[in-house]
Amino acid sequence: MKKFAMAALGGTLAGVLATTQIAGPLLAQENAASENVYQQLDLFGDIFERIRAQYVEEVETEELIEAAINGMLTSLDPHSSYLSPKDAVKMREQTRGEFGGLGIEVTQEEGFVKVVSPIDDTPADEAGMEAGDFITHVDGQSLLGLTLDDAVEMMRGPVGSEIVITVVREGEPEPFDVSIIRDTIELTVVRSSTQGDTVVLRLSTFNEQTYPKMAEAITEKVEALGGMDNVNGFVIDMRNNPGGLLNQAIKVSDAFLEEGEIVSTRGRNPGDGDRTNATPGDLANGKPIVVLINGGSASASEIVAGALQDHRRAIVIGTKSFGKGSVQTVMPLRGEGAMRLTTARYYTPSGRSIQALGVSPDIIVAQPRPSPESEDEDTNNRPSRSEADLRGSISNDSLTEDQINQIMEDREKAEAAAELREDDYQLAYAIDILKGLSALGDK
Repeated sequence: MKKFAMAALGGTLAGVLATTQIAGPLLAQENAASENVYQQLDLFGDIFERIRAQYVEEVETEELIEAAINGMLTSLDPHSSYLSPKDAVKMREQTRGEFGGLGIEVTQEEGFVKVVSPIDDTPADEAGMEAGDFITHVDGQSLLGLTLDDAVEMMRGPVGSEIVITVVREGEPEPFDVSIIRDTIELTVVRSSTQGDTVVLRLSTFNEQTYPKMAEAITEKVEALGGMDNVNGFVIDMRNNPGGLLNQAIKVSDAFLEEGEIVSTRGRNPGDGDRTNATPGDLANGKPIVVLINGGSASASEIVAGALQDHRRAIVIGTKSFGKGSVQTVMPLRGEGAMRLTTARYYTPSGRSIQALGVSPDIIVAQPRPSPESEDEDTNNRPSRSEADLRGSISNDSLTEDQINQIMEDREKAEAAAELREDDYQLAYAIDILKGLSALGDK
């Protein structure tokens, strides 16, 4: 028994020695890391005090601290930043759907201010700003080296005042100036129309009004067409939609899905991930859907496009989307300010992250740039003569008057579609796809 006890004790002592040998270096590493952090904080304090005491001009302490905080956050990625109390109020106004400015969503890329997308029916949209434009100067002052918030602040101003921004655009040989009159931006988050038997839903952003306005528009347009049986499909137009609230993107996706995953988010720790699934109910009643996207479609609009594409619920056409696949959490701070921090990446139902890659359309359809009409084009667009125009031509005796009227009505719809193709080639393409699917379904 004594031998057994001694052996057990020896094993215990060996275990203690082994644990000490392993844990000792780990604790030393942790202590060294903590000590290094404190040294860095002491260094920050030294620099802060030297700036306050020796900088060529007196600096406000509050401004200096805010700049340090913002610098720390903006060094992480283009979407993390500090929001002063004033900026936090402006952000809350924007998510509710009304704010002042030019009407563009911007980000920062390698120190330059880049347009994510112009917002529909805003001064920037009417001035011809495009997704992918780089803004280099505001009223002759360079934006290079400024934080994104500072650059945005330079573009703000009184309603009715003029601003001149210098733009660098791919395909243009030289930078050019764009004059814009600032205005109060009242977002029309959802616009709807009918093109023949197709319901077109234009979603310009994702704020608190997006899902309820969209559901209301679907009901209104379906009733106008005489019921769902008379609808051949839906076009969800999210071109130049810069995104917005994640919960609204989930609701819009859920509106057309009966089941399955909509989106998942994965943060730094695997246990912090989240997954959202669809609930039963399809506002489109199973009708075909075409989603329109382009390089200005970002964030929440990419979530919707990716979810409907992965579930084979919609055909996605247009051009590659922007590729913002990260989630920002706004965290309130003392003093009524806030911190916008990137806390996760989001993934489509198939498990793909669109961060920096974007959503690739099922069918790539570029929007042709308008070009001046030539004399040859004018000649080609002249109406051609047919047999029916010839004097004395005989009539068609194989059709009733009602059938002839139906043919003429269908022809008018086709001509209207051709006119739309001149104004918006991508939308016309989407409607043509739905017509084709409807024709196959009838057969």
